[in-house]
Amino acid sequence: MVVLVVEDNRTLAANIIEFLEAHEFECDFADNGNLGLKLALNQKFNAIILDVMLPGVDGMTICEELRTAGINTPVIMLTARDTLEDKLQGFRVGTDDYLVKPFDLPELVARLQVLTKRTKRSDVKLKLGDLVMDTDLREVTRADQKIELNNACWKILEALLIASPKVLTRHEIEQTIWPEQIPDSDVLKSHIYKLRQLIDKPFDRQLIHTIRGVGLVLKNAEQN
Repeated sequence: MVVLVVEDNRTLAANIIEFLEAHEFECDFADNGNLGLKLALNQKFNAIILDVMLPGVDGMTICEELRTAGINTPVIMLTARDTLEDKLQGFRVGTDDYLVKPFDLPELVARLQVLTKRTKRSDVKLKLGDLVMDTDLREVTRADQKIELNNACWKILEALLIASPKVLTRHEIEQTIWPEQIPDSDVLKSHIYKLRQLIDKPFDRQLIHTIRGVGLVLKNAEQN
């Protein structure tokens, strides 16, 4: 399960992430509303933990924009405001649950587990030939062999599977991994090399192809 934590209090965010990761959640993090909205719009998460008071775009606006865009990822709002009207406003913009600060981390985990179990995803599995990505279980297999990917390789492969058989440019891939700040060019090369070693090298048929001067594409050899 992958959870996006949008919280400008870095101490609280670190505590939340540490606790969630100890309970087998994987976390992405944004410390402001602008980045949080960008990540939530462009990447897939099983749930979003969303603070209401954020620099940039506030949590209410983020939730409302996600619902307007047709993104139904479960959202748990965090806030110091505990009036009924504040809670009703949150539910009006589309939040699924509400936690008032301070809260107990075990309660947060319990609420996440309930929400993610209840949520039915139509896009749980992405497939190409014998390659299968289960976005709900966070597993990748090829020819029924499980493949362990780091977060960057996962994002590259997911983007290639969604786009296939369309070619993704280098810039599109970089934006998928690093929407806020793109690092040096060699970093992407190293992730792509590692992904090829895991996805293609142990198998007879190559799936990841370089289109010179354009970018990468994921396809079977027989596809045009």
